Amino acid sequence: MTSPGTASATTRAALLAAVTRNFERSGLDEPAREARLLLKAALGLTDLDLIARADHPVAPEDASRLTGLAARRASGEPLARLTGRREFWSLDFALSPDTLVPRPDTETMVEAALKAFPHADAPLRVLDLGTGSGAILAAILSERPNAFGLGIDLAEGAARQARDNLARFGLTSRACVMVGEWSQALDFPSPTRRFDLVVSNPPYIARSDIAGLDVEVRAHDPMLALDGGEDGLDAYRAIALALPDLLAPGGVAVLELGIGQEADVARLLAAQGLPVDGPARRDLAGVARAIVTHPVSS
Repeated sequence: MTSPGTASATTRAALLAAVTRNFERSGLDEPAREARLLLKAALGLTDLDLIARADHPVAPEDASRLTGLAARRASGEPLARLTGRREFWSLDFALSPDTLVPRPDTETMVEAALKAFPHADAPLRVLDLGTGSGAILAAILSERPNAFGLGIDLAEGAARQARDNLARFGLTSRACVMVGEWSQALDFPSPTRRFDLVVSNPPYIARSDIAGLDVEVRAHDPMLALDGGEDGLDAYRAIALALPDLLAPGGVAVLELGIGQEADVARLLAAQGLPVDGPARRDLAGVARAIVTHPVSS
């Protein structure tokens, strides 16, 4: 990559070209797009700045900082980790080292949850187990203005980030976040305190498979959010055991799945009296991604 101290790298256009070439050599799938996004985030620019003001000079210290960020991206660090932000369900989420980067695949869960409760004014009680950045919970609450949500995460840093994101979206009055392991922090003395909707994107990677994940995941996502135990199903076992006591009459649970886990998770749910509502919903790549279940009595 051209040194930022040279004349050819002192304008926005020159920097954009240099970063794009660097990303092309590194084999990134969309080098031009990623270069543009990195410049915008790192230099606080807009699309208009890069188009109509492309010849504006860049301060040497800013160019040097951008060069460092580009090198980290070329070595496999996700763009969202460099910028500290990621869009999900058209909402702009801030990230922390304790949270996963929200992925488009997970929007399949949100779609399934909203379809289960199609009335926009439904007064839902929503529980998000392993809330992370709060992406799933915030997306649902943004679409259901009469819903109230509770997010739980074992990582204090993740819970803090989820709380901050919910506040940024103006959802504080309808949401709260707790630190705890799944539902163990909750006490339900009566069915009236249960939830209409329980959602979770739990850790589901088999421990022996983690070393083979893409570097963007294994080196930069929190291990607590990846490691699903020896067979990848530990979290599903805990959630399945808890769901009968968590779901209100007529309640629905939507769980994200890893590749090839549909049958195993369906069996765990069925053993707790929780039949699945048809085949798992598939994401845009055709992967069975969101499994929907409910108590037999609902």
